[in-house]
Amino acid sequence: MTKSPRSRLLALTLVALAAAQPAAAQGLRPEVGKPLQQAGELLKAGKAKEALARVREAEAAGGITPAERQTIDTMKAAAAQRAGDLPAAVQALEALAARSSGAQLGQYAEQIASAYAQMRNNAKAGEWLAKAVAAGNNGATVRQLQQYLQAASGDYASIARDAAAAVHAAEQAGRRPDEGELLRLADAQQRTGNTAGYVATLEKLVLDYPKKEYWSAFLARLPRKAGFSQRYDIDVMRLRLATGTLTKTDEYMELAQLALQAGLPAEALRVIDQGYKSGALGTGAEAPRHQRLRELALKHLADAKASLGAQAAEAAAEKDGDQLVKIGYAYVPIGEVDKGLQLMQQGIAKGGLKRPDEARLRLGMAQLQSGRNRAQALQTLRGVKGSDGTADIAHLWTVVPNGG
Repeated sequence: MTKSPRSRLLALTLVALAAAQPAAAQGLRPEVGKPLQQAGELLKAGKAKEALARVREAEAAGGITPAERQTIDTMKAAAAQRAGDLPAAVQALEALAARSSGAQLGQYAEQIASAYAQMRNNAKAGEWLAKAVAAGNNGATVRQLQQYLQAASGDYASIARDAAAAVHAAEQAGRRPDEGELLRLADAQQRTGNTAGYVATLEKLVLDYPKKEYWSAFLARLPRKAGFSQRYDIDVMRLRLATGTLTKTDEYMELAQLALQAGLPAEALRVIDQGYKSGALGTGAEAPRHQRLRELALKHLADAKASLGAQAAEAAAEKDGDQLVKIGYAYVPIGEVDKGLQLMQQGIAKGGLKRPDEARLRLGMAQLQSGRNRAQALQTLRGVKGSDGTADIAHLWTVVPNGG
């Protein structure tokens, strides 16, 4: 079996312990001290099996004193571990533990637990791990071994409980939860079918560790959240574009087409151009289709620039502000930011909106895209409270890398 980082750590720890035991220390007779000294030198040279043979030679001497026994067991544990003779290492370590107390017992117990874990005897590993903790050893490697044993047992409910407690404790203390604990919690929640908890933990990973893989996993799950409206699928794709997790040719095409359907040709053109820049569009057998879509977006953009003024006048005459918000939002990506934001604010102030939270979401997004006043944009987005997905989308735009 390939040695794990934990087994390598144990081997290094034992060698260090052995090095701390001078073979020629007072109280060691020549027939014991000499082979132990040779064992130490062999260990340093990486010859663990030969070192173990020398330790056994020392052990064969008659009338072993307590001081000799302590040094023999320490050297034996180190040599046996390095030689891959885990039963011999455990035997020596258990003898050392039986003569120890306090912090030293905690260290020996941890090493014994690790050795038993490598031997796949998880029951004994758990027993010795409990002794390590009882002796006051609550170090990082002990916690790692506890996590390993929990995972090996398949007790994901316990893993989820312990990881959730660690995450909560960090948050209560005003600290960012450990990434490893969040990943452990997410894995356990997924394995136990806790979908809501899993999505919530993915969101914590996105907020605290905004890596592409976390954004990808979270945004893939978001549309399946209870109450999330399909009308905001385009917003999920926008977030994927902003976080670098929208990569496929069909995805660029779909987002561009959705933007055109929403009356946003400038956005559609920006998506298409980004697709060309990334290499997702403009190559292969479908390249002519990509070009036709780009030409269509350019035509729609020209038409929009010619007609938006009249549409804005018509929207101003309507009883509600929905069309003002929509037309204003279309102005922003074509570069007429001030006019667009003014129309959107007029529409929201006019009232009678079918979806007031969506209107505030669009205003916040437009403010963010304008790059004028990020603080104002964040304030607008944080005021979105809808339960249909609008609040989720608004919150995510406040944490998108590089401001979206």
